[in-house]
Amino acid sequence: MSTEIRRRRVRGDGVDLAVYEQGEAGRPTVLLMHGYPDTHAVWDEVAERLAERYHVVRYDVRGAGASSRPFGKRNYAFSYLMADMRAVLDATAPDRKVHLVGHDWGSIQAWEAACTMPERFASFTSISGPCLDHVAHWTRRNLRRPTPRNVRYGLGQAVRSWYIYFFQTPLLPEIVWRAGMGGPFAKALELGEGVAPRDGHPARTLPRDGAAGVGLYRANMLRRMRSPLPRRTDVPTQVIIPTKDLFVSPHLVGGLGERVPNLSLRTIPAGHWVVRSHPDVIARWIGEHITAETGGALTESEARELRRAKVTPDRRPFEGSLVVVTGAGSGIGRATALAFAERGAEVVAADLDLASAQRTAELAHLLGPAAHALQVDVADAAAMEDFAKTVLHGHGVPDVVVNNAGIGMAGGFLDHTPDDWKRVLDVNLWGVVHGSRLFAAQMAERGQGGHIVNTASAAAFTPSRTLPAYATSKAAVLMLSECLRAELAGQGIGVTAICPGVVNTNITKTSQFVGRSAAQQENDRKRASRAYALRNYGPDKVAEQVVRAVLRDRAVVPVTPEAHASRLLSRVSPAAMRLLARLDLG
Repeated sequence: MSTEIRRRRVRGDGVDLAVYEQGEAGRPTVLLMHGYPDTHAVWDEVAERLAERYHVVRYDVRGAGASSRPFGKRNYAFSYLMADMRAVLDATAPDRKVHLVGHDWGSIQAWEAACTMPERFASFTSISGPCLDHVAHWTRRNLRRPTPRNVRYGLGQAVRSWYIYFFQTPLLPEIVWRAGMGGPFAKALELGEGVAPRDGHPARTLPRDGAAGVGLYRANMLRRMRSPLPRRTDVPTQVIIPTKDLFVSPHLVGGLGERVPNLSLRTIPAGHWVVRSHPDVIARWIGEHITAETGGALTESEARELRRAKVTPDRRPFEGSLVVVTGAGSGIGRATALAFAERGAEVVAADLDLASAQRTAELAHLLGPAAHALQVDVADAAAMEDFAKTVLHGHGVPDVVVNNAGIGMAGGFLDHTPDDWKRVLDVNLWGVVHGSRLFAAQMAERGQGGHIVNTASAAAFTPSRTLPAYATSKAAVLMLSECLRAELAGQGIGVTAICPGVVNTNITKTSQFVGRSAAQQENDRKRASRAYALRNYGPDKVAEQVVRAVLRDRAVVPVTPEAHASRLLSRVSPAAMRLLARLDLG
């Protein structure tokens, strides 16, 4: 099929509009609206991908690219913009609804269209451009309730809108654009957004486009902010929210569901020009939204992601999320799997003991969506490779991965053999390395962020003469997590190290006490189990901390009171910790 660009001119309301079409005209039509100071070419990468399935239409709005540039701000009012859009729709898709997509100012005017002529649209995708009336209502609501959070949100958007105030000044913006602002703009785009200049974007007409386009702001912005209209739409709407947008606050979607009954929200760790930096994701999400609204077939992972995006009154926090938990057969792993399931997540419970993983999956399914059980030895690199591929091909890329599998080992350093060290490091450290490496790669390639939780321990910052191998493995997990967090932050992937203390789980019944006879080990296990049972701090409390850490993107989470105390003392007085480490608690 041909994705060749076909050009034509359409007469708008007193202007000639340059229109560009790709894909077969008989297919469903997607109208892509560009923002300021861009032209239709900002959509090149996305349009090329969509044209394989759809009839893609773009046009340079008045004042931009190859379209006419009328003089005077009144010629850029919404009434003229809507007349232009109707002319393009009548020329390219006269007898059917189209799927509307807008970015930046293209999204702002697309909101106006979706609210004033909803009969023309089958779906709407908004990217980095809110409805001006919704923004005005949002601002008024925050001012009526000036809580610290509302004030922070309001001030944050006010700072982001600095350029809007500048555009209200007479003549100066035009002078700046025509004096050579194009070069610095392109450089800022590359440095700030990672979007390198290419043929067509920024456009060669950028100085003229920038100067003429300020009329969009002057004709519409203050009027709507002063006297907002009660805009709403029943068009199925998807709002894509770049979380690193320097111009549009992600908090502007607050309360949007009241005005858009059929609403989906999808976040992406990207900047304002996400249509250039992440075209694969944007094209895929547009396609999924269209497919869902037209009753097309969706894969399991696509359907799950759309459920996660859907805004509903009873939506649970992890609705539509895929969560993988290793060591999920018992203890903290099982409790964590059930906590996520209870909050709407689809869980993959993995454990060396398949029967226990299956039991966890059964319990998870009673609380939430379908759950799955897989067997894996986290210490086996090849097995973990297969495990990660099985999850990917069977269920999709996970949104949260909890590397929880671990074993206990106690005894003096001189009693530990090389095999003892290998065993504890293979499971406690290498299991985390394998899980983090494999699933972080999947998350990074998907480009939608995610979260990795690694179970460390209070032993990570509590030296002990009786836990040399175990404490070393957990300290390594803590440091690994800190390093991963620094590296993956730029891709929107959070990393948390969970550091429980004395938690009543089965680990005491399976721990190895080196340098002891079989009978002595059994006595040691029973004594440790009694002590942990007397402490009676359940794994469900740890699971609650895991969930909270993911929601709040926390870096290091000591869980029990003794874990908090140990972390504090390790910072305040390392010497005291070294003295306590000499105690033989065995």
